[in-house]
Amino acid sequence: MAPVNQSASLGLVQAEPLFVAQRRSARRWAVRPGLILAGLFVLLLVIAAIQPGWLVAGDPLEASARQAFRAPDSLHWLGTDENGRDILTRLVYAVRPSLVLGLAATAIGLLLGTVFGLTAGLGPRWLDGAVMRGVDVLLAFPDLLLALVIITFFGQGQLNTIIAVGIASVPRYARLVRAQTLVVRGAGYVEAATTLGLGRGSVIVRHVLPNAIKPILILATIGIGGNIVAGAALSFLGFGAPPPAPEWGGMLAIGRNYLANAWWLVAWPALAITLTVVSISAIGRELLRRSEGKRP
Repeated sequence: MAPVNQSASLGLVQAEPLFVAQRRSARRWAVRPGLILAGLFVLLLVIAAIQPGWLVAGDPLEASARQAFRAPDSLHWLGTDENGRDILTRLVYAVRPSLVLGLAATAIGLLLGTVFGLTAGLGPRWLDGAVMRGVDVLLAFPDLLLALVIITFFGQGQLNTIIAVGIASVPRYARLVRAQTLVVRGAGYVEAATTLGLGRGSVIVRHVLPNAIKPILILATIGIGGNIVAGAALSFLGFGAPPPAPEWGGMLAIGRNYLANAWWLVAWPALAITLTVVSISAIGRELLRRSEGKRP
């Protein structure tokens, strides 16, 4: 009986790591309810941006003096504004410019930041110092203030707001890409590729760039929400698309004048911005967590 017991004991010891590994894998890929809600809300935003008519049937610019300042009811679920326009309709139609701004500004910041970061990380020491000193100067200014300065030169409008917010985010991505490039440049597979005679350009394109950018792309997902907030802040200050274009920041700017009597003019745009940023950030952080192999 002794050999049987030893064999059974040995089998138990060998089976336990497999069970633990399966349990850890299940925890890793477990989806939390909050993340599901965030994903559904982002899906709703995508639908609103592509086909807002699927969610609302009205015109966001249709005004009616008789319907002005109407509180939320069965006809206007979120109420009406000072011109009698339906708040829900305007919120839905404001999704597209907000998402376009967030995505386009992030793309601009990531593209330019990657160029400067790779230049600093792969160039000689004097070039690295020159590029990073310029980045440090830009980092000394808050993103919103830097965007305001840029808009002062380019002028107002949706396109100029996208450019301003994108350029304001360049220093942040440049530092991240540079730091990641320095890590990848010293990796063993990069040194091996260089030793085997692979050209510098091929090493950068095939080895350095993909491995340096991959974690930055996940962090850029989180940055989309921040750029949406920056765009809304600029619209709130009057530097976005001119009225009566539906924009969350512009709706907040107008609604603050009637806050005492019509709270819904401010509450719903503020809630839309908050839910959008929280949902996008939750998905981005989940992608970052899974890329690092961390438990939920």
